[in-house]
Amino acid sequence: MSDTAKPPATPPRARAEIDLAALRANVRTLRAKAPDSAFMAVVKADGYGHGAVPCARAAVEAGATWVGTATPEEALALRAAGGLPADVRIMCWLWTPGGPWREAVEAGLDVSVGGLWALREVAEGARAAGRAARVQLKADTGLGRNGCQPADWPELVGEALRAEGEGLLRVTGLWSHFACADEPGHPSIALQLGRFQEMVAYAERQGVRPEVRHIANSPATLTLPQTHFDLVRPGIAMYGLSPSPELGASADFGLRPVMTLAASLALVKHVPGGHGVSYGHHYVTPGATTLGLVPLGYADGVPRHASGSGPVLVGGKWRTAAGRIAMDQFVVDLGGDEPGPGAEAVLFGPGDRGEPTAEDWAQAAGTIGYEIVTRIGARVPRVYVNETRVNETRVNETRVNETRVDRTRVQETRVKETRSGE
Repeated sequence: MSDTAKPPATPPRARAEIDLAALRANVRTLRAKAPDSAFMAVVKADGYGHGAVPCARAAVEAGATWVGTATPEEALALRAAGGLPADVRIMCWLWTPGGPWREAVEAGLDVSVGGLWALREVAEGARAAGRAARVQLKADTGLGRNGCQPADWPELVGEALRAEGEGLLRVTGLWSHFACADEPGHPSIALQLGRFQEMVAYAERQGVRPEVRHIANSPATLTLPQTHFDLVRPGIAMYGLSPSPELGASADFGLRPVMTLAASLALVKHVPGGHGVSYGHHYVTPGATTLGLVPLGYADGVPRHASGSGPVLVGGKWRTAAGRIAMDQFVVDLGGDEPGPGAEAVLFGPGDRGEPTAEDWAQAAGTIGYEIVTRIGARVPRVYVNETRVNETRVNETRVNETRVDRTRVQETRVKETRSGE
């Protein structure tokens, strides 16, 4: 019997292409900024929308020895997925009362504690598990979110040491988080750093012997070497987005965006002048033109706030979302061009081909690049490329240089080619 021929693969409605070679190169670039510190790859929120498991594995291949998540559920799922060396530590920090403390202890996670209630619950979880918990004490040095206030720090440290003496836990870390590290020179940076050093010194005088002390996020890793301590925790920078666009674009920091979001045009049609487009008719065609339908909308994570301004590359030209971005789709004015149904529409990527970046969408929506990539929803399949490592240093250097050239060219022609008739 002959094999039955398989039908050709159906082109996807849309896809988010994740370049793992770029991610590994970004990790190496960031590690070079803090050569004496361990590296925690932060993969919370499903790896900032890129996929936590494949991104964690790629980061470890590039030298990360810690992986960070926000919730314990994220950390437990990552541990259950496997594929990480046994000596790679996984940490999570966003707990609520009644959380899966026992499961976290049994999985060998590092859990963050910022208050007495959490310390007591993790101790009970350790009793139930029959093994000591790995606990990191978080100090609120000025961010005002999670963590222990300086006035309450002595009580938290004291109780943690008593629990450690009973064999219920091991204090493995002391840590905090910056509020304004993306604004170099902001007075809060020096204040937080000084407070962190004081709180660490107090804990160590009392007998805490942490494996790691850490406070540096992406911007601090890139610009504040005095904050690196024993470990740095890059998040958005690992995915190639600048944590501080005011200071420089991704390429200026030697980073390459990892995600490219694209779709296939669902329809191209001719319409007369004066034709309303999408809900509310906030865009009306200035003359006879062609419209292209992009099958992505705010249910997929495309921000509705970018209606009328979100940029898209179609046929080598920047187009702009014409009218309202709807739940599942939006329209671009093709200005008479006829690329045809199925033509590629690139919403954002590294910029190699002159396409917009996530930062361009952030500016269009009045938000930050973090939100643009993180909100891309589950309806958009992630397609992973460059899962093996081949000549990555040379390839990444070439792509960064190409990005600088192409972005300059595109920006020079953007207004003329893409925003006419707005």
